[in-house]
Amino acid sequence: MFNKILIANRGEIACRIIRTCRRLGIRTVAVYSEADAHAQHARLADEAWPIGGPRPQDSYLRGDAIIEVARRAGAQAIHPGYGFLSENADFADAVEAAGITFIGPGAASMRKMGSKAGAKQLMHAQGVPVVPGYTGENQDPAHLQAEADRIGYPLMIKAAHGGGGKGMRIVRAAGEFTAALESCQREAASAFGRDRVLLERYIGEPRHIEIQVFADRHGQTIHLGERECSAQRRYQKVVEESPSPFLTPELRLKMGEAAVEAARAIDYVNAGTVEFIVGPQGDFYFMEINTRLQVEHPVTELVTGLDLVEWQLRVAAGEHLPLHQQDISHRGHAIEVRLYAEDPSQGFLPGSGKLERLRLPAPSAHVRLDAGVVEGDTVTIFYDPMIAKLIVWDLDRPRALARLREALADCEIAGPKSNIDFLEKLVRHPRVVEGTIHTAYLDRHLEEVLPRDAALPDAHLALAAAASALHDEASTRAAAGSGPDPHTPWAIADGWRLGHAGERLLCFLHRGERIEVHARGSAGDYRLRIGERELTVRGARFADGRLGAEVDGRQWRMRVHADAGSASVHDGEHRVRLERVPAYRFDGNAAAGVGDRLVAPMPGRIVLVKAQPGQVVAEGEELLVMEAMKMELSLKAPRAGTVAAVQATAGDFVESEVVLVRLEAL
Repeated sequence: MFNKILIANRGEIACRIIRTCRRLGIRTVAVYSEADAHAQHARLADEAWPIGGPRPQDSYLRGDAIIEVARRAGAQAIHPGYGFLSENADFADAVEAAGITFIGPGAASMRKMGSKAGAKQLMHAQGVPVVPGYTGENQDPAHLQAEADRIGYPLMIKAAHGGGGKGMRIVRAAGEFTAALESCQREAASAFGRDRVLLERYIGEPRHIEIQVFADRHGQTIHLGERECSAQRRYQKVVEESPSPFLTPELRLKMGEAAVEAARAIDYVNAGTVEFIVGPQGDFYFMEINTRLQVEHPVTELVTGLDLVEWQLRVAAGEHLPLHQQDISHRGHAIEVRLYAEDPSQGFLPGSGKLERLRLPAPSAHVRLDAGVVEGDTVTIFYDPMIAKLIVWDLDRPRALARLREALADCEIAGPKSNIDFLEKLVRHPRVVEGTIHTAYLDRHLEEVLPRDAALPDAHLALAAAASALHDEASTRAAAGSGPDPHTPWAIADGWRLGHAGERLLCFLHRGERIEVHARGSAGDYRLRIGERELTVRGARFADGRLGAEVDGRQWRMRVHADAGSASVHDGEHRVRLERVPAYRFDGNAAAGVGDRLVAPMPGRIVLVKAQPGQVVAEGEELLVMEAMKMELSLKAPRAGTVAAVQATAGDFVESEVVLVRLEAL
């Protein structure tokens, strides 16, 4: 076994690899960019080395710099994690040429699978079923259009060297093909450095099921069961689980055997995932082999009781696989979701910023958290905005879903916006609960799971006010306790004043609306006045992370949090967030313009400019394309008008809220 390894990655996967290495007594070397100088993976490793600027191409994609650090640090092996250089055959070759072990498959196997086109051709030759399509070398747009017309619509354009949902477009009619091809090629070139694409028939209402495979250098290849990833949005997996609620025992056996044969066909070694698209009748087709550890590997670990990173290390060190196929057993059900800094109400726009508050459920036998950040860290604009992976386990699927709902309710994120509300609604959707969701469902019915504005119930507001009052009282007592007279009655923050009844004003913002709560009382007993309404709160007390109280004669117990800046209430299904604002705050109508300008929604790079000065544009017409958080964003005209000025060019890096295009009336 190795004594020291370098981890050529960042974030949660780097932290996750460090945990296993620490348990096995293996020293770890981290690498970090300028943006990650204080990141958790750099803090957790035994040593950490800087490798360049914040952009991936200036740091985490610099294979030469990473190998040089490994050599200087005395690392015997390099673990690439996932993403970045994990499926780069040239990097794997360079690592081995430097006399360092690459913890992953050989470069030859990678090259066979690194191109989706080549992979499909190889699997077809081996008798593995593949979806009809075009995987040829001729990338002339006219030829690709002709091939698309031959295959028929709808069809999928895919980046041949892609992954992670990047560089993929569905085309439903011949007239849409050219624009979709150009967009796909731009995204592929930016994300993967190559713009080759392949075409394939689009299967309606399919399931996405993948098989975890493992192989050693001694000829043994096995699989560890399946993961279903059919809940997807824009080809990005949203919910991952094992076992699949769709597979029959017979289909599970066939797919497992097919996955093992696919791995053997390319002399595969180490961890890999064979991905299949499965039709409604159980017909399955090879999609690709991911020649690395998958983001969703924890669900397999929870149902098998195995540590896949440990297996990777042992196989890379030349050991036999720890178990044979007949020794693999599965128990219970595991589900994973990913907490992202993104805004579902704004098209899942990736976010960035400091995590002012990050509360996650306590790890247990039923709840696992894989995170790369802690409270106070910053989600940067340069990398994937994932905050943490939340994985739950229980004896069966209904109980696992219940665990997941409870765990999500225990999550609290303040700072950048997050997708928690979206996930909470999704895991209650009938299609998810019944296990009948397919890969296209969310894109067609996204409105069913998007959080919506709802009225603020009086009980929720009363509990938020009570929790805020309790917080203020505790803060005042703490401040008085550190002063010269810790027993002063002025430490009771109940608003009492000589000559009149005590009253304090608690002010909140809820979805842009200012709410004033006039409160009398203290220590959990309050009379509240909100406009013309009056509410009585009695016996408000915190216990086991919940606030219990009587509101107008009815008892409530909910998850409630309050501090100087905010309050939140979760009733078990829905979450309400309130911003606390000073009583003296004046909320004027701060106009943000009259639609005469198009601004950058977040920091990023301009990749395409379509607008020209003097051009007449319609409302909603695409004016620029921007790349941020490894995604392409279409920036559209806020209204009809004439372009007065274009203040950005392709290649520019722009900050958030910078004016890109100015419009004038027609």
